[in-house]
Amino acid sequence: MPRNVVRTAAAATLTAALLTTGACAEGGSGTAGRPQGGSTQEPKPLKWGECSAPTPAEGGGQVPGKDWQCATLDVPLDYADPEGKTIPIALIRAKARDQKHRLGSLVFNFGGPGGSGISTLPGAAQEYAALRARYDLVSFDPRGVGRSAPVRCEDDKQLDAYYAQDSSPATPAQEKAYLDGLRKYQEACKKNSGTVLPHVGTENAARDLDRIRQALGDEKLNYFGISYGTELGGVYAHLFPKNVGRTVFDAVVDPTQNAEQGALGQAKGFQLALGNFAQDCVDRGDACRLQGSTAKEIEANVIKLQKALAAKPIPGIGDRMLGESAATNGIAQALYSKELWPLLEQGLDEAEGGQGQLLMALSDALNGRDQQGRYSNLGAANAAINCADSKDRYSLAQTKAKLPEFRKASPVFGDFLGWAMLSCTDWPVPGSWNTPDVSAPGAAPILVIGNTGDPATPYEGARKMAERLGKGVGVELTYKGEGHGAYNSGDACVQQAVNTYLLDGKVPTAGTVCTPAASPSPAASPGPA
Repeated sequence: MPRNVVRTAAAATLTAALLTTGACAEGGSGTAGRPQGGSTQEPKPLKWGECSAPTPAEGGGQVPGKDWQCATLDVPLDYADPEGKTIPIALIRAKARDQKHRLGSLVFNFGGPGGSGISTLPGAAQEYAALRARYDLVSFDPRGVGRSAPVRCEDDKQLDAYYAQDSSPATPAQEKAYLDGLRKYQEACKKNSGTVLPHVGTENAARDLDRIRQALGDEKLNYFGISYGTELGGVYAHLFPKNVGRTVFDAVVDPTQNAEQGALGQAKGFQLALGNFAQDCVDRGDACRLQGSTAKEIEANVIKLQKALAAKPIPGIGDRMLGESAATNGIAQALYSKELWPLLEQGLDEAEGGQGQLLMALSDALNGRDQQGRYSNLGAANAAINCADSKDRYSLAQTKAKLPEFRKASPVFGDFLGWAMLSCTDWPVPGSWNTPDVSAPGAAPILVIGNTGDPATPYEGARKMAERLGKGVGVELTYKGEGHGAYNSGDACVQQAVNTYLLDGKVPTAGTVCTPAASPSPAASPGPA
């Protein structure tokens, strides 16, 4: 698992690349950064032009097609000094196909924290084609991400070594190496990005969102937040309730949990998803490549593989070896989407035979490493945003005391997520909150979708988010499915509910349940115009 507690991560855009890779593999801040007030001047109109290819920091990729336009919006580095230094926020859009009936802009955040909207939206746009009929589809690189004043820590070679270290130490020597690696990484972040680190928290990003709204010329912010994007959207709704337009939260972060509780919830979520994957394999009988006649036996074999790789890594990609940490990372990545389950089955089968290329490719995807060995700044931004937000700083003694609880929650992932509690301990910037305030009295209804099989943002978080948004604001919908998120599953019931709200303003009845087998049409009630 990642060294930083990844509360959320958008995996949908990685699926196609990983399917290709799999085929080949067979051969916040303290007072200085806390937002206080804002500029009295509205942002200047955006100057849209041709897009360049996503930078390596954004994950790389091809130049978007002719439908896409890009722009840059300058925002205050420090909202406590709104007329002071500015930083650029990079944006991308595809204009609505039906301009005559255009509703405005629909702004996406796909999660992370640390995910690039510039590289993600063009690749995912087909999934939102129905919404593009009447909305300009818009996304952005949040501050600290991609080409928006990106956080920089270690270089590619150093990151290869960093991710190769054991992140669930079992001996004093491994423990020292793990702690030394964390401190070295954090020192590099401070050295290379000390100016921006105090200002990359979610509250500042939410204020950026409102300036984006103004620059787009929209009276209200129409917003689709996925994963961490739901936390960002919740904070925005709290700060600017009167500016909330038609809004959807999918793969919802629990706003009531601190860092420890969130990590423990993820341990349970990933273990649940692994069990669902294993049961699916068993149900397919002889078609399943894995040994084991029950889900528990398959899980036991995964644990056996982890122990074997801890003792003796196997060949991975190039001269890199697949050890326990990278293998566990790869397993976690594949659990983000049911589409990746066949690759997980294949990767586990190959690793048991001594070949680790596929699990390492999956691990690389989670860490933001491309086939040329270049890392995006996903990991650096993730650490910086998480640590700027959370006040929690756990000692080594506190962390070790909690490990038994993590192991009980997940024999496969518990150790890794437990040790990751130390990710912010020596961070050079203090955090802003224990939990985010997302109360938004007076805001328009927000559709909150929980997926019962979600590993990274467990289902219970959706109800907690709906409750904290407030009565008449949070409207919960349940999807009984697998993977991280619901809309991108293709389920007709979920998509109809979302599309009907965003396009027609009709909110589904609170408590609507969508199941992949039946996919009933959701009931609707009038919403905001």
